[in-house]
Amino acid sequence: MGLMSYTIMKSPIGPLMLAGDDRGLSLVHFMAGRRPKSPQRDWAEDKTPFKEVVRQLEAYFDGKLKDFELPLCLDGTAFQLLVWNNLRKIPYGETVSYGQLAKRIGSPDAARAVGLANGSNPIPIIIPCHRVIGSNGNLTGFGGGLPLKKKLLALESRQLSFL
Repeated sequence: MGLMSYTIMKSPIGPLMLAGDDRGLSLVHFMAGRRPKSPQRDWAEDKTPFKEVVRQLEAYFDGKLKDFELPLCLDGTAFQLLVWNNLRKIPYGETVSYGQLAKRIGSPDAARAVGLANGSNPIPIIIPCHRVIGSNGNLTGFGGGLPLKKKLLALESRQLSFL
């Protein structure tokens, strides 16, 4: 594992902390979210490794990018990794329920566990946990808060422009 670097990116949804090492991006954090987080003491501030991440996120917010192509470095349990990898298969502009996602991964009775794994996604937006909703169609938990989840879904359905 290499030296962890981080940078703070300005975005239309507030500042985002990006962190990773030479293997790839490992964190996107909503700085204005419900769970404040600071860079760890041994992380080096350096925006250079994140140029492509920033470029792709800016294109996403401009409505010009639907699929991210970035090296990711995920650290989680086998179940979390399974959920996170399946989140990436939810098409841009679409939503699924926690129960539907549980069925997709072969664990139809694991909707709650899917919700917990979804909630611990370290790379939101790029791993689109915001595309998972309640079985009744209601928006449920999101690290950046429900208003932000609503904005991201509206952006993807072309009902909102951040311009």
